[in-house]
Amino acid sequence: MTLRLPGTSTFARGAATGLLVLLLSACATMSDFGPSASPEVSSPDADRAEQFYEQGDFERAAGAFLDLARTHRGDSAAHYQLRAAEALRELGDLDGAARALDDVKRRRLHGDEPLRLDLLDAEIALKRGDAPRALALLTIDQDAPPNLRLRALELRARADVAGGDAFASAQTRAQLDRLLGGADREQNRKQLQDTLATLDANALKSRFDQLAPNDPLRPWIEQALRKQGHALARELPRPSQPVGTMRPGQDGALEAEGYQPAKRVALLLPLNAQLAGVANAIRDGFLAAYFTDAPERRPELRIYDAGKTPEEAVAAYTKAVGDGADRVVGPLQRESVGALFHQPLTAHVLALNHPDTGEVPPPGSAEYGLLPEAEGAQVAERLRERGIRNAAILIAEADWAERAARAFRAQFEAGGGAITGESRLREKEINYATSITQATASLGADGAVFISMRPQQARLLVPQMKIANVTAPVFATSHIYAGDSNATLDRDLDGVEFCDAPWLFGPLPGRPERSVISGQIASANGVGARLFAFGMDAYALLPYVDWLIAHPDAYLGGATGELTADNFGRVHRLVSWARFVNGMPQPAEGALNTAPMQFQ
Repeated sequence: MTLRLPGTSTFARGAATGLLVLLLSACATMSDFGPSASPEVSSPDADRAEQFYEQGDFERAAGAFLDLARTHRGDSAAHYQLRAAEALRELGDLDGAARALDDVKRRRLHGDEPLRLDLLDAEIALKRGDAPRALALLTIDQDAPPNLRLRALELRARADVAGGDAFASAQTRAQLDRLLGGADREQNRKQLQDTLATLDANALKSRFDQLAPNDPLRPWIEQALRKQGHALARELPRPSQPVGTMRPGQDGALEAEGYQPAKRVALLLPLNAQLAGVANAIRDGFLAAYFTDAPERRPELRIYDAGKTPEEAVAAYTKAVGDGADRVVGPLQRESVGALFHQPLTAHVLALNHPDTGEVPPPGSAEYGLLPEAEGAQVAERLRERGIRNAAILIAEADWAERAARAFRAQFEAGGGAITGESRLREKEINYATSITQATASLGADGAVFISMRPQQARLLVPQMKIANVTAPVFATSHIYAGDSNATLDRDLDGVEFCDAPWLFGPLPGRPERSVISGQIASANGVGARLFAFGMDAYALLPYVDWLIAHPDAYLGGATGELTADNFGRVHRLVSWARFVNGMPQPAEGALNTAPMQFQ
């Protein structure tokens, strides 16, 4: 199902160019080599041999090339021997390829033929278990033809594993990931993940610390550690340059720096009953920002049902692109995001979650979500900035709380802090005395308590902590706040400091004021308010996401916090801080962001 906004024109049809799938196993034909070939190789017999090769009849091609090699001398003979060896390689006969190359002199080869010879020799060396020789042959110039560079990288990854250096192999495959598409990319990713799985957590963490911030292997190590139940400390962004600064353009008129307007936008959300509440809040926030924007800057917009399954989400994307979308926002479910990222994307995507597989977006696309891990890490940084070095953890027995706690622990310990105890609170449990004692017994007077739970649990926990004489300050993730102020119920949470979206607590320039819009749109209230703000930010990000990816020091002042992006296309959110005072959330030391949302 698609929903077209009233007043928007129908998209023009037009399919974008698909991504080129580069097959690592394929050898180039004579037409790829052009002037590199010997001047004596053009003849009816040579053309027939090349035709056999192009048709996939590699056995006949190899025989024909060997016959030509026997009837020629010098450079021409060497050329035909190389072609015969390449045909035999396609048959899987590397021993035969080695025999064909037995007396080939490198000086007899031309153009990229020496490089092709090295690649064949390296592959033969790998088959014979000689990884050092293979690695020695696999130095390749950056100006080499792309298909040969890809093949050399794949062979190097195999040679590194054979030589016992799994980490070097993974680094090479991470480079390949950004260059491949389709089935080749999927196969390379599987091999990359399998290679990292052979390394233990300590080895992965040690190697991770040595990588540059933009090293393509970093996200894959993060993913491998998550699978092992570990988390890494985050490099929290410290942006300093707001997007949208007005500057003179080429024609002298003022223009917003980094602004790249979309023309036709598709919003993919699951409109089924199970996720309708979540999807409606995001949709309403997106539309609120859309209609707040200047009319002349609004792109054409359609809303599509992303369905219940990854297959339905991919089908919705395909339909949107077929309808002419040049930007796609969504899908929302993590499994659907992962499935979409595995497709050859012809329109840029701003996914509204991070994939369950943990991989980064394809080049040109981005991902943005309200992640509990991000909040847990920033709570840890908040404690570190306060000089707190000991912490206890008390969280709900839930996946999102576990994710927040793992990130908190990793960040806190990386900053020199110590976790002195922790406990999990079951959903229907009401007496937390044992859990409190277990978590806080060794806390000390200078420590703090980290909690991640829904308001109902927190309202039971915090008073019981006071009864147990736990006087340490309490810091929480956004889950503690129900989204609407309720002084009667939340008075028990007085003193608790938590991170959240600034739009929930007061007016922010450039955004619809919540105190006004909440009376008009139901989804801007309660727990939906956070998702409403998320939807507004998704729209605001669209014209700036490419700039943010290319400029990690830039930020967009959003309704959910300051938004930045890394080189991998992952949008990060720097939260704001509030504290319960007399049951009401108040800005904590002026921490709420007041930067305007940029629509210029």
